[in-house]
Amino acid sequence: MREPVKVLAVDDVPENLIALEALLAEEGLELLTAASGMEALELLLVHDVALALLDVQMPAMDGFELAELMRGTERTRRVPIIFLTAVATDERRRFRGYETGAVDYLLKPVDPQIVRNKVEIFVELARQRQEIARQRDRHAAALARLNAHRDNSPLAIVEFDAGQRIIAWSAGAERMFGWRAAEVSGLRPSELEWLDDQHAALFDTMICGMIEGARVRDMRLLRMRTAVGVTLDCEVYGSALLGAEGALLSVNTQILDVTDRIRAEQTQRLLIGELNHRVKNTLASVQAIATQTLRHSSGPSDFAPTFIGRIHALARAHALLSSTTWQGASLQELVEGQLQTGTIDPARFETGGPAVDLAPEPALHLALVLHELATNAHKYGALSATDGRVALHWDVRGGVLELDWQERGGPDVGPPTRRGFGTALIERSLKAEGGSAVPSYGAGGVGWKLSIPYASAVRLRGEARPVRPSLPTLPMDGQSGLAGKRVLIVEDEPMVALELATILGDAGMAVTGLAATAEEAMAAIAATAADAVLLDGNLQGALVDDVAAALVARNIPFLFVSGYGREHLPIGLDTVMVIEKPFDPRRLLAALQRLVVVEA
Repeated sequence: MREPVKVLAVDDVPENLIALEALLAEEGLELLTAASGMEALELLLVHDVALALLDVQMPAMDGFELAELMRGTERTRRVPIIFLTAVATDERRRFRGYETGAVDYLLKPVDPQIVRNKVEIFVELARQRQEIARQRDRHAAALARLNAHRDNSPLAIVEFDAGQRIIAWSAGAERMFGWRAAEVSGLRPSELEWLDDQHAALFDTMICGMIEGARVRDMRLLRMRTAVGVTLDCEVYGSALLGAEGALLSVNTQILDVTDRIRAEQTQRLLIGELNHRVKNTLASVQAIATQTLRHSSGPSDFAPTFIGRIHALARAHALLSSTTWQGASLQELVEGQLQTGTIDPARFETGGPAVDLAPEPALHLALVLHELATNAHKYGALSATDGRVALHWDVRGGVLELDWQERGGPDVGPPTRRGFGTALIERSLKAEGGSAVPSYGAGGVGWKLSIPYASAVRLRGEARPVRPSLPTLPMDGQSGLAGKRVLIVEDEPMVALELATILGDAGMAVTGLAATAEEAMAAIAATAADAVLLDGNLQGALVDDVAAALVARNIPFLFVSGYGREHLPIGLDTVMVIEKPFDPRRLLAALQRLVVVEA
């Protein structure tokens, strides 16, 4: 709502003031009345008035004196004054009235219509001034917001005239490109050496198109330079600013530095390509392992454990490399992987050597080699005997990483009459790295001298780290206490869920349900009585924190079966066991036995 316009009426006769109040009563006009000059001055200190109606003949201070005081004060200097007087006048008194700043001089009795019309003129002028002031304030606020945006925005805002000269250069442009506004004002982009040579023509086409009226807006991805010569990738958004009749006023450009985004996209494409390469290589390796294992197996009972063991060795090495973003893997951790998967009893395995990090490819090859050595030791060598032991030591000599695998306490081993796939895998894996694998056979077991050029090793790091304890495994026929136990499987991959159900069923356990989403899991937990839950670390891209929390709240034992490492699983659950995919059925059953039998 608009504020009322105020008019001041000063007269020492109350009846005259009452008459003016009745005459000027209308919406949006407020009449202030004063019976003397002093009273009028007090009102003028508080109120802003659009017009003053002054009686000339008043005691103590007449209208002329009041007008002179008003003209002498900045606050009231521009207030228009109309004199109203009943005293006979002459030209001298009329002249004095105008000399004090009056805009009119009316004799009483006044014509009401004349007074009303004259007052309405000044009231309307006051309303126009109020509207102008409001618009001025709105424009000032809008300009302040625009300046704040220009000054604080990450965008560089640059404006050009019809000759492509720079006429505005924002604080954002100063920060982005390093030139001050005074240094670039009036220059063309070509004079500034601002654009990359290959992109200058694209920018010129963009600006000229808007100047000539071919388009009112455009966008280009351009390469631009800073004051110190650094190249930036920028998105340049241009807009033609037109006047009321469509004539060009200027071309405004808003420039966004997308250098980091472009580099991130390039890195992402590189990573996707690298991931695609590694996945295909891994699948090719799995295909070769399956084919060669089948070719050298006597039947399904021989093929399955051998093939699964080799896949687990490869998966364990992949997990180690992933934890270091494929920068390398520790030789000590590759050895520990054999203990973690349960292929070697730690009490019968002796290791030692400096801490060595291997590059990704040698690490994968050596992981398979160590698995083959451990498997052969179980089947034919020292670990097939009760008192047999294995020792693995390594060192770096003359630029070569040398590993010494020695078995003792096992049966006498002679050179094989047939060269199997395991032997070929050991020899060819190291040969691919420019190394060698030389076996020796004798009383108590087999020995291997393995070597890899030091160029394949990343670095040496002090002493070897201690071996982490492995998860106890079940004996080959040991599934004690699992029969009849009820298990809920929460897994979003159908084939993996089917495999888990098959493993549990073969162990005599009952699968109470299969859930593929967090919602299905929460419903199954609420509706199904289970002795244990196998929980995937991620369900169709969604986190499993709520599912894990529900299991904890209901005191239902569970373990994670996941392709993620522990660092990507719900926090605060470090005591919950993690079975990493691809999983060993025996290790899975061992974890379940400890969960629902040993710890129950």
